[in-house]
Amino acid sequence: MTTAETGEPVNSGHGVDVRGDQMALKIGGLIAFPTTFAVWLAVYYLAPPLNGMSDAVARLFFAMNCCCVAVLFCFVTPIEAISHERLHSAAIDPLSGVESHRMRVNHRYLQQTLEQLLLFVPGLLSLALYCNSGSAMRAVVASTVVWIVSRAVYWVAYHQGSQYRSAGLTGMVQSILILLYVSARFGYDVAGIAGAAAPLVLYGAIEIYLVNVTRHPERAR
Repeated sequence: MTTAETGEPVNSGHGVDVRGDQMALKIGGLIAFPTTFAVWLAVYYLAPPLNGMSDAVARLFFAMNCCCVAVLFCFVTPIEAISHERLHSAAIDPLSGVESHRMRVNHRYLQQTLEQLLLFVPGLLSLALYCNSGSAMRAVVASTVVWIVSRAVYWVAYHQGSQYRSAGLTGMVQSILILLYVSARFGYDVAGIAGAAAPLVLYGAIEIYLVNVTRHPERAR
């Protein structure tokens, strides 16, 4: 028996309920996205305007500091978690293959956070350059808070079960939206409206293709 969307078995050889996991992911997303949007707006409107942000170098420096805070709380912490568990278990030998389930989850979170940083950092730095006032720079603060909270929720949820991890995927979506915004602004600076539309249209076309291939893999053959 397979799912209509993915063609994967409803119950794999490891007893995974694919449909149940998909439903849990969708429900988690439906809850997480409006909640994340509300958090972003709350931080943006409640945070005071930043002083001394008229200079582009000052804005870039502030954004770099935000990135450092994000790395500290979302990347250093899983490294520490893995290191502490290795020190006090048989997994002290990384080649022994005796990692606990908790350590495997931490490894996956660490790897995925590294990937997400490659989306978050350049987007945030570029966003700061386009925020030309202390009030606008609150967008950088709000985006940093949302990204950190999203990664933390993702980590905790992953330990409860992989089907709950969508609760923390909003940080990735935010990073993509920031990259799209920055790309459109850059395109506008280069070629006006047509330049702004080009990256958005191209990305949308690629996304539609990927969704279509995933749902209908036979069409990719």
